[in-house]
Amino acid sequence: MGVNLSTGSEPDSASDQPTTTGLDARRIGTVALVFMIIAASAPLTVVAGGVPSNFAITGLLGIPLSFVVLGIILVLFAIGYAAMSRHVHNAGAFFAYISKGLGKPVGMGAAVTALVAYNSMQIGIAGMFGFVFSSFLDSIFGLQVSWWVCALIAWVIVGIMGVLRVDFSAKVLGIIVGTEFLVVIIYDIIGLSHSPEGVTAGGMLPDQLFAPGVGAALAFSIAAFMGFESGAIYNEEVKDPKRTAGRATIIAVSIIAVFYAFSAWAMTVAEGTSNVVGRSQEFGPDLMFVFLGEHAPVWFVDLANLLFLTSLLAALVAFHNIVARYFFALGRDRVLPSVLARTSRRTGAPIAGSLTQSGLALVVILVFAIAGPGSEDPLFPVVTLFTWLTNMGAFGLVLLMALTALAVVGFLRSHSHEYSLWTRAIAPGLSAIGLLILFISIVVNFNVLIGLEGTSVLSWLLPAIVLVPGIIGTIWALVLRSSRPQVYAGIGTGGSLG
Repeated sequence: MGVNLSTGSEPDSASDQPTTTGLDARRIGTVALVFMIIAASAPLTVVAGGVPSNFAITGLLGIPLSFVVLGIILVLFAIGYAAMSRHVHNAGAFFAYISKGLGKPVGMGAAVTALVAYNSMQIGIAGMFGFVFSSFLDSIFGLQVSWWVCALIAWVIVGIMGVLRVDFSAKVLGIIVGTEFLVVIIYDIIGLSHSPEGVTAGGMLPDQLFAPGVGAALAFSIAAFMGFESGAIYNEEVKDPKRTAGRATIIAVSIIAVFYAFSAWAMTVAEGTSNVVGRSQEFGPDLMFVFLGEHAPVWFVDLANLLFLTSLLAALVAFHNIVARYFFALGRDRVLPSVLARTSRRTGAPIAGSLTQSGLALVVILVFAIAGPGSEDPLFPVVTLFTWLTNMGAFGLVLLMALTALAVVGFLRSHSHEYSLWTRAIAPGLSAIGLLILFISIVVNFNVLIGLEGTSVLSWLLPAIVLVPGIIGTIWALVLRSSRPQVYAGIGTGGSLG
């Protein structure tokens, strides 16, 4: 697709030329946004891959309860987040919220950290997609295709969807998420009807979670929610900026928490409380498909595997859209090159941000593709690209959510006449405490999360890749305050000081 990013002049035709008129407003309704939020969390991927991995690594039965605990913390977060979204409509949600609640230097640092974290999530998922797609082609068609070739196929699809109308992406993601839920619900029903040790409360009892290893369990489970906060990122494109994003965020996080808790509990019942950890350690992310292979028709197992792929693809599209809008917001505020604020005249998509994200993803995938042949491990893209980068992303995003919760308290102090003490201080304050505890848990257990025993260079290097750019961003804002005060004044304003 030819795009001229060097000029904002009027195009000769109605082709897909860039413009600076802004994002395509009034396109997304509440239901569509709920599906887009849930797509980023990839329900089938979490239940099929994340839950058994959590059982296997932590050895705890209380994984279902971990989703309930985290759901409560994140609903508390969403209450204040939704209130602030009524007043701040900015595609760089964390960036804008933290800038307005904690100050522009902290906001600028948060923006850069968000870019690194969201890019890490998006590109890391590409590694898992490449591995799963390669395995799928081999098992179904006998085709042996390198994981990185498969990842590049997804890269092309995601890149195309990134420059199309956002409501088209919403419709596609809605279909994918709906089918994911259907497959997992069928698995849950089969699992509960099988129940070799009976239907019990196993997995939901406090002593099964709050034991040695609880920090690692919560750190694993919080990754399943990543992307739930993205509703506010679309606040410039929703039908009702004052209500849609906030309402969709609360609905989405409630659905995600209940669905994951119920499905993880169903897995515990399906395998039996005495077997679920051992079976998870034996089969890992294949556990759900092994169970379905034992209790469901072959065609359904193949369908579930195919939908596992589309689940990953949906997450790739969702995180790609988030990154593109962050680039757009930072370009519009001129803290990054203003060319990043260019949008497509035909589709209203943040085309420059989308192309930039695609470029970054391509470079990282190719780097790992070049490094991969030296490894004898067929799981190379999973244990490196996916595991390293998605945990980096979760690390950064939990910190940003904690800062955002504090920013909500700071911002809503001036709106005491509109909101109760619960909404403007207690709920976000409690969520900030919970999120900071989670962040510490991730730091302490980071080596466990990336599959290492003991400390190593990666234990501090990967978190540093997320944090150091944020520190540099904060310093850059302080430099702008003295050298370019007009640009500094525009940080987090959406390009308008009015």
